[in-house]
Order: sequence, then C-alpha cells, then structure tokens
Amino acid sequence: MDEPFELPVIYREKDLLLPAQLIQQGYTHKFQVTVDDLDVYFEPDEEGNYRALVDPDNLPKHIEPALLQAIAKSIETILR
Repeated sequence: MDEPFELPVIYREKDLLLPAQLIQQGYTHKFQVTVDDLDVYFEPDEEGNYRALVDPDNLPKHIEPALLQAIAKSIETILR
C-alpha cells in the first residue's frame, strides 16, 4: 500500500479528499498527507492514535490545528 491514495476527511462539514501515501519505515510507518502543497506527516503515538509531525511555529496560518486533528481521525478510521 505504498501507492498514493486519496484520504477522505470531513472538516467543517465539508468532504475533502487529500493526497496521501503510506511510508513504511522498518517496524513502523507514517502517513504523508498533502495539505495545500505542504506535506504533513502523521505517525502513531504510544497509544496507537495518530499525531501530526509539525512545528506549530512553522505551520502556515491557513492550516488550522483542527484540520490536522480531522486528518488524524480519518487515518485512524480507515485503519480500524
């Protein structure tokens, strides 16, 4: 499943399809999701929930933290 795919995300009552790709790294993995031409990486935490790997100070203002939370929730949904 290393091929690119479209990740369905519901955000602010809108259905979005974001380009995504699963990246295998040894015994773990992460997802690369493109949001407005910015690649954001999501990895599982110790509890199995997904978190965005971003520096909040360098995140463009138009990409809201709530959108990143919605993306993480969508990743968790497709894996269950």
